[in-house]
Amino acid sequence: MTPLHRSRALLWAIFIVFCLNWFYTLAPRTLIPSDEGRYAEMAREMAATGDWITPRLNGIKYFEKPPLQTWMNALTFKAFGLGEWQARLWTGLTGFLSLLLVAYTGRRLFNARVGIFSGMVLASSYMWFASSHFNTLDMGLSAMMTLSLCALLIAQRDQATPTERRNWMLACWAGMALAVLSKGLIGVVLPGAVLVLYTLVSRDWAIWKRLHLGWGLLLFFAIATPWFVLVSLKNPEFPRFFFIHEHFERFTSKIHRRTGPIWYFIPILILGIMPWLGVLVQSLWRARHEQAAKNFKPRRMLLIWAGFIFFFFSISGSKLPSYIMPIFPALALLIGCYLQNIRGKMLFWSTAFIALLCAIGLAYSHKVAGLTDVPFEMPLYQTYAVWITATAATGLVGSLLALLLVRKRLKDWAILVLATTGLISMQLVMFGHEPLGVYAAGTLHLPALRAELRPDTPLYTVGKYEQALPFYLQRTMIPVVFKDEQEFGLEQEPWRGIATIEPFIEKWKAERAAGIKAVAIMSIPNYEDLKKRGLPMRIIGEDPRRVIVANNPKE
Repeated sequence: MTPLHRSRALLWAIFIVFCLNWFYTLAPRTLIPSDEGRYAEMAREMAATGDWITPRLNGIKYFEKPPLQTWMNALTFKAFGLGEWQARLWTGLTGFLSLLLVAYTGRRLFNARVGIFSGMVLASSYMWFASSHFNTLDMGLSAMMTLSLCALLIAQRDQATPTERRNWMLACWAGMALAVLSKGLIGVVLPGAVLVLYTLVSRDWAIWKRLHLGWGLLLFFAIATPWFVLVSLKNPEFPRFFFIHEHFERFTSKIHRRTGPIWYFIPILILGIMPWLGVLVQSLWRARHEQAAKNFKPRRMLLIWAGFIFFFFSISGSKLPSYIMPIFPALALLIGCYLQNIRGKMLFWSTAFIALLCAIGLAYSHKVAGLTDVPFEMPLYQTYAVWITATAATGLVGSLLALLLVRKRLKDWAILVLATTGLISMQLVMFGHEPLGVYAAGTLHLPALRAELRPDTPLYTVGKYEQALPFYLQRTMIPVVFKDEQEFGLEQEPWRGIATIEPFIEKWKAERAAGIKAVAIMSIPNYEDLKKRGLPMRIIGEDPRRVIVANNPKE
């Protein structure tokens, strides 16, 4: 049978089917809180107001992150209107283009087979596929850092011509600048630290002469600087909050209460790299030595990139699962290198290990239904348990089919089956989560809310902030006794919120007396407290996460 990487017709057929599958998956799911709703709403507000300098959430200044993704999402809304796939288009595109770049890099550094395997590994890794289909900042950051990494690898390879080296190094500098505009200084600090470590470990001091520092720095600052200058001039409070609070204090303290033990990311990596967990350790081990490299050692660079970034976030005082996303392209290239020469026996046992994990998952998948004891949520988790069972069954069947192909000495086809299994499995997980996503987002209450709201109707959010509903309602809310991520913005513009409950009660009653209808979305504790105080409220929607009330009698 023709090797996979030599069959152009087959590769194009796989690619076309994959593209259709990849971009279709952006659409048929509700935007879930908190990230998806938050960043979609910020972009909606930017597109609506035309203020491209000062990011806002709920009409309040929001300086936690730079604006690249908000810009891209706002432009998408301008071009294609509001919707779920529009909100996810930037992450979908960046994730997709990153895997193409990884495949191209594997081809240029090693050979066509490594390139194809690396692209397949990244595309089917659970965490990369999932993150590419959610509207979060970490995929955009990871994509820009992937550009930096891949451009550096191509530029520094021993066979690079002077022109190639210059052009790809400029692409590397541009990638770092865009990474800074995606999520801050981490976009340049992490690649810089990796380069220093690589230099020390490899004793490749000459690499610093090949970085095109002069033109590179000019390009970096030309891309990254203008927005930081403009936003600082318009908002003098920005520099201290962004550079000190959001970088130094966030890393060195538990100020955002996103804590975790030092091993926090290990289970996330184990699950996120599926279905390639069976070859992960071997791929990392084999990367230690590079006999073929004369000067630049790309696999050592990849190993240091993955290891340092994983360590960096492990010791951070702030942890979220998606923080380690930038290591996955490096791991994909290392796994692709290993797969090109993997022995049939090793591939068999690695695949058998994945089959065993899927069998265990299948045996315990029904326990997902017991993850809640809230009566309202029980049917949602029972439904999700069915999807998780289907996911585990798909993984098991795919793994067994791959084992059969390995036995027939069709290793490339076995690897393709594993990659396809990973893609299908992750889609099942995401589609199955939709009922829970709808519940978390509160979109079941949209008809009731729209029936009550008029353009001039005050809409309060008491003791909580709904991250998704403002986007779907296309309007902001007035926060009451709630700050959280909006605390800094409310300190600058306190008139945009109500700090304590008593002024809200007075305002609510005054609006009722004046015949002005008002609507509020409340946390359960706040509703119970206000009910005890005798506040006039008519319930128009409720579930275990929220109560929605109006201040007027039923019309």
